Amino acid sequence: MQQIVYFIQKYKYFLLFVLLELVAFLCTIQSKAYQKSQFINSANSFTGGLLNMSNSVFEFTSLKKENLRLSSENTVLKNELEKFKSSRFLENKKLTDSNQHYISAKIIQNNFHKRNNYLTIDKGILDGIHSDMGVVNSKGIIGVVNQVSNKYATVLSILHSKSKINAKIKGSHYFGTLAWDGVDYQYSQLRDIQRQAPLKIGDTIISGGKSLLFPEGIPIGVVHDFKKTPKSFDNIKIKLFNDMSNLGYLQIIQNSDKNEIEKLIRQND
Repeated sequence: MQQIVYFIQKYKYFLLFVLLELVAFLCTIQSKAYQKSQFINSANSFTGGLLNMSNSVFEFTSLKKENLRLSSENTVLKNELEKFKSSRFLENKKLTDSNQHYISAKIIQNNFHKRNNYLTIDKGILDGIHSDMGVVNSKGIIGVVNQVSNKYATVLSILHSKSKINAKIKGSHYFGTLAWDGVDYQYSQLRDIQRQAPLKIGDTIISGGKSLLFPEGIPIGVVHDFKKTPKSFDNIKIKLFNDMSNLGYLQIIQNSDKNEIEKLIRQND
């Protein structure tokens, strides 16, 4: 209490000045319609700014939750679609199960500007992830699982010198290999397409289904440019559907028949 009294005594003239200024300001606001309206507008503007800032923060935090929800729903829908596509009624009226299953994950680190690029995801061995599993999202192919720990995994991006993806022209049986030249992360190159293929600008390129990593029909991109010689196609440039610099959530493809097929192939070698 003594401290308060001492403070008032020490700064009494300054406090009196502030009080008089406040009284004069309030009198001006009350007596002058223009000043009053200006004050109210300023107060509304300030309050509106705070509300907009608060709403922006809320929307940002909500967006992260919404993205996670959409990714989870997308994974569920892909699993249901895979079951629908691969299920067939047999002569004994039994239903076969799908050999494809999708596991949702989030990217926590992404490289796209190097010659050999990797991604890191928040799922690992404990979630059923192992090396050599295909990685996709709703727009198309992203890469292949490389190294795995209990809780995390790295993905060899399609923007990598060792990435070789079996691909084909949609609506045809002409196959080739998707490989990146290391120049532009928005484009990849399609190689080894037969000379007689009816290739044209704007054609959609999809996974060919000739590997155990990706089922047939997963989107990759569209033909952006190419050169045609009497013997072959050269420099087939594919504009990727995915913006590889802006990735968030993805799905890992789990092929339950992969080990069995690989074992059978090794027996023939």
